[in-house]
Amino acid sequence: MLDVISGMFSGSALGVLVKTSGAALTLLVVVPALMKLFLVTVDEGSAAIRTRNGKPIIRRVRGADDGRGEVMVLRPGTHGAFPIVYWYRMVDVRARSTDLPARSLTAASGHQHLVHASFDWRPIVSGHDLRVLELDVVNVKERAGNIVGAALRDLVHELDGAVLPPNDLLSPRVVAACADLVRTDCGIELLRVIVTGDALTDGYLLSQAITPRPADGQTAEWDAAASVLATRLSSV
Repeated sequence: MLDVISGMFSGSALGVLVKTSGAALTLLVVVPALMKLFLVTVDEGSAAIRTRNGKPIIRRVRGADDGRGEVMVLRPGTHGAFPIVYWYRMVDVRARSTDLPARSLTAASGHQHLVHASFDWRPIVSGHDLRVLELDVVNVKERAGNIVGAALRDLVHELDGAVLPPNDLLSPRVVAACADLVRTDCGIELLRVIVTGDALTDGYLLSQAITPRPADGQTAEWDAAASVLATRLSSV
């Protein structure tokens, strides 16, 4: 047994062992490393942008309507890569939701609504739109929130009554009013706008409480009960 072991580490047997070990090491380590270096895998829900020195490579498009260019975008899957010359940066393109700050909105009838809302959005996977998102030209959520909030305010101004319409009626109108502007300025797709809370403001409730409602043919007089109700509302 000892002679067999010593024979493996002597002469030609040692050379064969070294070659075999080198081949196995190449197959197990070197080849996968090279494949990983020359291939880029984009997972579902992500996109890859071609970069140089950490910055997206902008391609100018002839005949474009505006002065913006495009970036090279890779969709989910496995793609060939060119190390040293080109690198790729992953961008999350999944849908997400952003809350709007609570706003006091006045309807056409004079009713004031304290509206809590949010909007669902996702980056648009195209070289023209992702360029704005990736270069951080604008704060996407802040800018889109301002546009959506302004559209929601304008629509509420046109509504009558003390109750806002349900989301299945209100959301499509808000999206139709500002979706194009959100895409142009922010490079994202506006999916829906959801009103998560709607209540009459304290100022409106207080004015209703302290304002007496005279009967037909009678003049308005001070109502003690309304005064007590107003005191309770102001404390709340």
